[in-house]
Amino acid sequence: MSQVKLAIVYYSMTGTNYKMAQIAKKAAEAAGAEVRVRRVQELAPEEVIQGVEPWKKHVEETQHVAVAQPEDLDWADAILFSMPTRFGNVPSQIKQFVDIMGPLWAQGKLANKCVSAMTSAQNPHGGQEQTILQLYTSMYHWGAIVVAPGYTDQALFAAGGNPYGTSVTTREDGTITPEEQEAIRVQTRRLLQVAQWLKTGQQASQPVGTAR
Repeated sequence: MSQVKLAIVYYSMTGTNYKMAQIAKKAAEAAGAEVRVRRVQELAPEEVIQGVEPWKKHVEETQHVAVAQPEDLDWADAILFSMPTRFGNVPSQIKQFVDIMGPLWAQGKLANKCVSAMTSAQNPHGGQEQTILQLYTSMYHWGAIVVAPGYTDQALFAAGGNPYGTSVTTREDGTITPEEQEAIRVQTRRLLQVAQWLKTGQQASQPVGTAR
């Protein structure tokens, strides 16, 4: 059985989504996937970042993480996005990365990628569902296959029951609860499972466009 290649693409201002990406990475590797964790390019002015100590500290501590490139999505069978909500919408950093995928999209290289998304906010009703749905709109244009966790595991209920993707409530101490961590693992494994089904089916079937 072919190994699934997973790209985890995240944006994190103070570290929550970076931690979520790391939890997903460990779960994916335990499931046998090949994983790339990539951060999107920071777009905020340096003077703004310097003025918020937790933001500045996180940026400095994660310089070792490679910046996401179009090639990472071309390489991947599955893509997991992790991002904070911004006024109920996708952060501009993630949106800019999505928006420059035009050349890949034009070549059909984003079609049939399995995609899922996670998010965070400072409170339980801070626009998490809407943020994920806004990202999924772009995925439909790509022709990607959206793999939502739904209510496929009891762990998802314990973490708040967001059927679109795991939601984490940001805390001052940066902790992610055991329930939220398990929901991330469940969502990651489900994404890999669907990607494996698709990859296996593609290998077994006749190539698209060939005569029958």
